Amino acid sequence: MLYLDYNSTIRDIFNQVEGVSQHGLDELFDDEVREGRKSYSESIIAAGLATKEDIFSLVSEYLGCELQIGEVGQIEPDALQVIEAEVARQYAIVPLYLSEGGIHFLAADPFNSSIIDDLTFALNLEIYLVVCDPEQVSVLLDQYYPSQEGSIQDLLGDVGFDEFEDLDESKESDLTDAANETPIIRFVNLVMQQAIRAQASDIHFEPFEEEFRIRYRVDGALYEMSPPPKSLALPVISRIKVIAELNIAEHRIPQDGRIKMTIEGRAVDLRVSTLPTQFGESVVLRVLDKSAVNLDLDSLGLPENVKTGIRDAVRRPNGIFIVTGPTGSGKTTTLYSALKEVNLLDTKLLTAEDPVEYEIEGIMQVPVNHQVGLDFSRALRAFLRQDPDKIMVGEIRDIETARIAVQASLTGHVVLSTLHTNDAPGAVTRLVDMGLQPFLLSASLEFVLAQRLVRKICSDCKQEYVPKKEMLQNLELNPNELGERKFYFGGGCETCNQSGYRGRTGLFEMIKVTDAFREMINSGAATLVLRQCAIEQGMKSLREDGLRSIFDGESTVEEVLKYT
Repeated sequence: MLYLDYNSTIRDIFNQVEGVSQHGLDELFDDEVREGRKSYSESIIAAGLATKEDIFSLVSEYLGCELQIGEVGQIEPDALQVIEAEVARQYAIVPLYLSEGGIHFLAADPFNSSIIDDLTFALNLEIYLVVCDPEQVSVLLDQYYPSQEGSIQDLLGDVGFDEFEDLDESKESDLTDAANETPIIRFVNLVMQQAIRAQASDIHFEPFEEEFRIRYRVDGALYEMSPPPKSLALPVISRIKVIAELNIAEHRIPQDGRIKMTIEGRAVDLRVSTLPTQFGESVVLRVLDKSAVNLDLDSLGLPENVKTGIRDAVRRPNGIFIVTGPTGSGKTTTLYSALKEVNLLDTKLLTAEDPVEYEIEGIMQVPVNHQVGLDFSRALRAFLRQDPDKIMVGEIRDIETARIAVQASLTGHVVLSTLHTNDAPGAVTRLVDMGLQPFLLSASLEFVLAQRLVRKICSDCKQEYVPKKEMLQNLELNPNELGERKFYFGGGCETCNQSGYRGRTGLFEMIKVTDAFREMINSGAATLVLRQCAIEQGMKSLREDGLRSIFDGESTVEEVLKYT
C-alpha cells in the first residue's frame, strides 16, 4: 500500500475521529511505526481499531475525493486510450471513466498532488483522483498496461548504442538530440526506478577512462550495478542535465540543479550535482523521497530522554539548539521533525536551507542562493525583521552566521542549526575556534545533539552469534561481565539483497547545557574537559548508545565500531 507510508498524515486523520482512543493510537505509533515493522495504517488494522475500508473512507473524506470500495467493475474503454502504459505505470494510476471535460483515475497514492498538476497540463483535462485499495491499482495496471520495461541488461542487449561512441561534447545540438533519444530516456528512467525500489539515498554516475560506473547508496553503503557501455556516459549525463534544467553545453564548472518527478506513483525530488573530472562529468543525484521519510520525532527511534530533551529545547522561548554529525547522518531530518513539533498556527517558523530538502506546509522556507549573495548570514539577518518565533539555519559555516544566531537567540528566538563536528562537546570548541566569544556562546547555547546512522540488522535473516574476543576488546567490553546478553548479525537474504542489513537507526549523544557547563565554556575549557563535564552530568556517549543498539539486537558490533 504505497500511500499508507504517509504515517503522519494518517495519524492526523485518525486524531480527528470521534470515539477513537488517542492514547491507544499513540501507543501503536510508538511500538510499531518507530520500529519500522508496519505502516501506521497497517498497525491500526492489525489492532482491530479500523478495517482497510474504514481507512480508505476516511482518506477519501479527508482529501475530498471519490471512493471505490471492493473490486473495480467496468472501466470505460475510451478512458483507457487517454494515457499510455508508461505514464500509467509512472504515476501508478488507472483511468476509470471520462466525464465532461475531465477524467477520473484510480490512484495508488492519492496524496501525490503532482499527479493532478502534471497530467492536467499534459492531457488538457480536469483530473479527479479516486481513492481505492492500492493492490487493486496494481492488478489493473498488470491487466490493462502490462509492464514492458524488462531489466537494464535487457534494454542494453536490445538496443545498439554504437551511434553514441563518436558523440562530440562541444556540439550542444548533438548532445540535446542524444539526450532525447528514446533508448537514453528509457535507460535513465529505469536506473531511477530501480534506485527508488531499492530505497537508495544517492545515485552516482561516474565516468572513467575505460568504463562508465553507476552506483546506488543504500543504508549508507554503495552498491554497483552492472556497468553500461562507456559510450553511454555522455548521452546519459546529458539527459540528466536536460531534465534538471542545467546548461548542457557547460562541462568546465560544477553545476547544481533539481529534478521533480513521479516514479511508480511516488513524488520524488532529486537533487543534482555535476562535477568536471578527467574523463567527463561525474553526476550525483540525492534522492529526496517524501513518502519514505517520516518527519515525526516518534518515528526516528530516539531514546526517550533524547526525545524529551529535543521537545524541551524547541519549545523554549529562546536559545540555540545544535545538531552535529557528518554528512548523511540525518541532522536535517532531526531538525525538521523538531520544527514539526512547534508548527502551530500561533508560531512563526522560518528556515534558510541549502537547498530546501522537504517542503513543509506552514513553514516559510528560504533556499540560499550564493550567486546573488543570499547566504546563511544574510538570510538570518533578514529573518530578524520578519517577526519569527523559531528559526532554522541549515548550517553555521562562518563567524558572521554564528554571531547573528547568538543575537537572534538573545533577543527572544529559538535558533536551530547544524555543525560538522565529531561529537557534541566538539560543537562548543568549533564555535569558539570560529571566533565566537565564550561568554556569548554560554549565554545562548541550550542543547547540543550529536548523531550517527548505523545499519539495522535485517529482521528476516537475523541470527544469534558469539563475537570474537578482539571485537569485544575494541568495544572495551569484558566477556565475563556480559551475562546473558546476546549478539546478532544478518545472514543475508533476498529481502536485504544479501547484505544482512535493512534500514538504519540512530545513535545519539546529548548535552543539555547546565550552569556548570556554562562555566566550563566561559573558562575556555578544552573538548576533553567539556566531555568529562557532560558525562558527569549524565551524557551517554555515542559509543554507549551504540552498545544499547547492539544489546537491543538492532545493529551489529561492526557497525558500531565503524561509526563511533
